Amino acid sequence: MILAALAFCFWACNPGSENTERDYSTLSDEERKELAMEIALNTIIVDGHMDLPLRIYNQTNGDINSAYDFINRQDEGNIDYVRAREGGVDAPFMAIYIPASYQETGGSKGLADTLIMMVEKLATTWPDKIAMAYSPDDIRNNFEKGLLSLPMGIENAAAIEDDIANVEYFFNKGIRYMTLTHGKDNLVGDSSYDDSETHGGLSEFGKEVVKEMNRLGMIIDVSHITDKTFFDVAEISGAPIVATHSSVRSFTPGFERNVSDEIIQKIAEKEGLVMITFGGSFLDQAYADANSEIRAHIVSWLEENNLTYRDPEAQAYIREYSADKKPSVHVSKVAEHIDHVVKLVGIDYVGLGSDFDGVGDTLPEGLKDASMYPNIIEELLKLGYSREDIEKICSKNFFRVWEKIMEVAEKS
Repeated sequence: MILAALAFCFWACNPGSENTERDYSTLSDEERKELAMEIALNTIIVDGHMDLPLRIYNQTNGDINSAYDFINRQDEGNIDYVRAREGGVDAPFMAIYIPASYQETGGSKGLADTLIMMVEKLATTWPDKIAMAYSPDDIRNNFEKGLLSLPMGIENAAAIEDDIANVEYFFNKGIRYMTLTHGKDNLVGDSSYDDSETHGGLSEFGKEVVKEMNRLGMIIDVSHITDKTFFDVAEISGAPIVATHSSVRSFTPGFERNVSDEIIQKIAEKEGLVMITFGGSFLDQAYADANSEIRAHIVSWLEENNLTYRDPEAQAYIREYSADKKPSVHVSKVAEHIDHVVKLVGIDYVGLGSDFDGVGDTLPEGLKDASMYPNIIEELLKLGYSREDIEKICSKNFFRVWEKIMEVAEKS
């Protein structure tokens, strides 16, 4: 086994070797697993979206001074420092998530500020292991130092409230992308989860937000928006656009939250990126259908029993009721979505965006937490992807897009 691993390293690490072009799909399962782990640990892996900050917020009751033990293995959630290191993930984007309810109650900007401070506290508490990152070079430098990078993006432009100046305010706070909507239409544009079509696409305010993001070099995240909103963004933006956590709609027909082939083609035309997300309902139609039926039953049951999702009795019932009602989804489905994008527009326009800590218990077998990224690589090797291809998917595509967005900003 040791000799096999050394051979893999020789093939992978010596571009001039005659084995560089080896067909990895012919490897044995054991050989492929070893190679996948080696690639994961020696390649920068960027993940476009994780909801860890809100998990910290909920577990500390929003107290910025409360201790949260990110550095040790945790029983809950999908990522901690140990599992990130085991899986080779190097730069998980921390989602500064603003629930749509804040659009009604107010306080969006304040919540965003608190979540940003909670991410920064992880880096200041463990500076020998974790560092903030605001550019591709930051991530590369942190990787060379053995540090886990924590770049940040805002999920839901409700965080800027009704003030265009807040886009620059958050950029200066370290935010490097912004998801334009979330579960409801907001002041910027229409959400794929909302049937209201309040603006019929981007609002006039939203058009100004897109231009301001271009000026600053902030990545425009088109996950969560309607198709009409997307094409408004594509028309206005002078920089590439990114779907930081979306999968392929052709696998889930009618699910607007995923991206259509037409949208994938437009993203590629604008030199952008689709970062495939991992939730079962995004990956597989049968799973999505079963999940919808379960959700409808549970909503009715909660109402009949005057309970909420958080009540212990409800949690026990939900676990028992849901246990055997969802079809199995495997990590290979993620590779299938990646492969679809590659076959449609090429290897340069796809990446990874797990939505860890944001999709509950819907994650596929073999991809339950941040320790399992090598399993994605293993599936890609089965499909015949080269090491160079996998490095592009893991981070090089994202760095190319981000650097192009920065270049557009410098020229504006």
